[in-house]
Amino acid sequence: MRSSKPILLVEDDQVDAMTVKRALRELKITNRLDVEHNGEEALTFLRNPENEKPGIILLDLNMPKMNGIEFLQIAKKDDSLKRIPVVVLTTSQADQDKVDSFNFGVAGYMIKPVDYRKFVEVVKTIDLYWTLSELPD
Repeated sequence: MRSSKPILLVEDDQVDAMTVKRALRELKITNRLDVEHNGEEALTFLRNPENEKPGIILLDLNMPKMNGIEFLQIAKKDDSLKRIPVVVLTTSQADQDKVDSFNFGVAGYMIKPVDYRKFVEVVKTIDLYWTLSELPD
């Protein structure tokens, strides 16, 4: 059963954020979606005790201020954050980005398709992973 916890999307591109929202709505995923625009904002959000911790983080890599790899570097060393599953959702197909992401313990690495139907399939796959995974409390 899918967690009722919110989803945190760390994405600086408004069109991509709207596409994720649309895909979640189309797939009838009703978890609240929190959006932060870079790694720095995401860390501030996650460390604020007034905010509920997400059940999963969808992370873009190419962002201003603090990119996704820099975010992972910090978040995966933080005991209060390191167990939150992170799925990279990016346009980067660079092998080094994939290696770096998995070295920091991401749960998956997905390339954002340009085609909307394919994008929905990627989000559906992430949802299936999240639904089937047994995560610690």
